[in-house]
This record gives sequence, structure tokens and C-alpha cells, in this order.
Amino acid sequence: MKVAQALMQQDLAHLAMLINSKTASDVERALNASTLSIDDFMALISPAGAPYLEAMASRAQALTRHRFGNTMQLFVPLYLSNLCANECTYCGFTMSNKIKRKTLSISEVLTEIEAIKDMGFSQVLLVTGEHETKVGMDYFEQTLSAIRDKVSYLMMEVQPLKREQYETLKQKGLDAVLVYQETYSPQQYATYHTRGKKQDFLWRLETSDRLGQAGVDKIGIGALLGLGDWRVDSAMTALHGKLIQQHYWQSRVSIAFPRLRSCEGNNTGGNALTNSKLPNERDLLQLICAHRLFNPQAELSMSTRESAAFRDGVMPLGITSMSAASQTQPGGYSEPSQALNQFDIDDNRSVPEVVNAISARGLEPVWKDWMPFRLSPT
Repeated sequence: MKVAQALMQQDLAHLAMLINSKTASDVERALNASTLSIDDFMALISPAGAPYLEAMASRAQALTRHRFGNTMQLFVPLYLSNLCANECTYCGFTMSNKIKRKTLSISEVLTEIEAIKDMGFSQVLLVTGEHETKVGMDYFEQTLSAIRDKVSYLMMEVQPLKREQYETLKQKGLDAVLVYQETYSPQQYATYHTRGKKQDFLWRLETSDRLGQAGVDKIGIGALLGLGDWRVDSAMTALHGKLIQQHYWQSRVSIAFPRLRSCEGNNTGGNALTNSKLPNERDLLQLICAHRLFNPQAELSMSTRESAAFRDGVMPLGITSMSAASQTQPGGYSEPSQALNQFDIDDNRSVPEVVNAISARGLEPVWKDWMPFRLSPT
């Protein structure tokens, strides 16, 4: 597990010290470098980097347009189940929350897919809580078999699986997997994850190795900004992405920037907006630009957790894919009146409104950039 081993060797306290000791000259050196080191990335996200945000944004925009053109990928999350066997203090799906639990039947999944397609989407992210006994491989295989020929690109954000399970799902048409580490600090991770298999920090950290070994097309990573020191977690995310590219070059890397939000049940996330560890919007913009400068090849993704104004402002500067009109509860597209949110969303605009905002910034909305999957003849 080469990637996980390298990450576990990092001294997070030392990283924090390095980040906070960066000076203006360190930031200027990073801005002038043709290829950035992880030390340069830490300078860009440091407090010393804040006054250089305009210069960072200008370079980030140029790099994004050079690598990805004037395009913005559009995808939508499809929540299949809110069953969960874990206790995570920041999540609305946590097992102790007294909410109505639901897992979509295959028939209901197909109904959701039709509603999603009617909205224009062709790239779909399947999302579940983590309950491997009731929402596990059998369910995943049935779901992929039912919907794979109806979408152009199929992603999953579910519990970490074994390498051979990823290989099986890849054979059934799985294109990408998103598994966020939440925080890279084992100590802080243990504080927030108090019950269930998600307590296993290393098993989660090793997921990108198993995905790379299985040859999955795209590996999505990220930290839940606000759980720990967001600068340290972001430096670890940046290193994580580079290590994946180094060891599993056949897989693309996608990085997301979820911030802690309020959620069902008034858990830790309920005080998210007053959390002193939560990066503000200017911090988040600085972070996105730093990732683009450090890793021009990485896909950078933005969810509807953020406000419409922020999403509109940041989309030309480094973001390459966005969700729109997201529903974070099972069955939310065909029956939007249901209220089982995993977390609060901020950008509640319709798909046409988001598309118009993208076009107004000189970008082309892209619904599909992948040929439809076809099973090999048996």
C-alpha cells in the first residue's frame, strides 16, 4: 500500500509548523516556480499567501483553461440509501439519528435515473451511507447492472471496499470512486468516528491504493474542511493526489472541497458555520487556486454545499466539475418533498439557472465526456 504508507509517515505537527512559518518570499517563489513542490503548496495555502490571492487566481485560471479548455463538467449525486452502521458526529446519516431510513429498490433507482436524465444529466454519482450488510456488494452489482447503459459516466461514493470488489464493479461499468478521508489526523479522526467500521482509519486511507491496483479510471479524494486544521488536511490531500499519480498513473485524480455543514440531527455539523476551524470563502478560494497551481492535471470538483455566488465566482478559476440541483436524500429527485438530508446545501438553483451561470462566464457546460459503457460479449 505505497500511497497509504507514504501518507502515514508524515508528521502533521511538523507540517502545521512549516505552513505557519511561511513568509512572503516563500509565496513569491512558489508563484514563480514552473513546477511546484509540496513545500510550495504549503506556502500558497499559508496565512502569508492570503495577500497574493489575486496573483494566484490569475495563474490558476490560465492553467485551468490551458489543460481543460473552456468547459465545465456537470454531474449529479444519486442517494441510494441513508442506512448507516457508523457513528460519525458530523453526519446526518449517523446511526443514532432518529430519522426515517430508506434504501431505494431497483425499481425506485430506475425512477430516479429517469428523473435525473430528464434534467439533462448523464454523469451520475451513486451515494450511500455505510452499511455493508444491507447495502453491500449484492446491492451495488444489481444497481450497476440495472442503470449502467442509461448513463455515460458512473461514479460511486460508498463504504471502502476490497480490491477484488472494485475489480468486479469495474467489470460491471464502474468508472470512478470517491472516498474522502475526512481528516488525515488519526487522533482527530478517532474523535469524530466513534462506532462502526469507519473507525478503521488505515483501512480508509488504503482505499486509493486498492482503487489504483484495480485500475479504476478516476479516484476522488478530499478532506472534510472544518474537522481539523484545514491547512494541514489540505496539504495532506495535495500530497495524496500526487502520490496516486506517481504510483497509479493509469487513474485520474479528482479533488473535492467539502466544508462542514449543518446536518440532520443537530450533531457537530449543526454549529458548522461558527466552527473556528472552518475555512471562510476567501480561504477556500485560496485553497482551490493553490491546488490548481500545484497539480495542473487534477480535476477539481465543487458541490452544492457552497453558495451560488461563491460557485459562480470560483468556477472560472480552477473548478472543472460541478453538481447542480442536488438532492441529498434517497428518492429526492422523483419525490423532492421528502426531508432526509445528509447535510444542508446552499446552492438551490435549478439546472437551467446553473447552466446559464456557467455560460455567462464563457464556459461550455459538458454533460458527457465519456463513451457509453458496453459490456464485452460473453
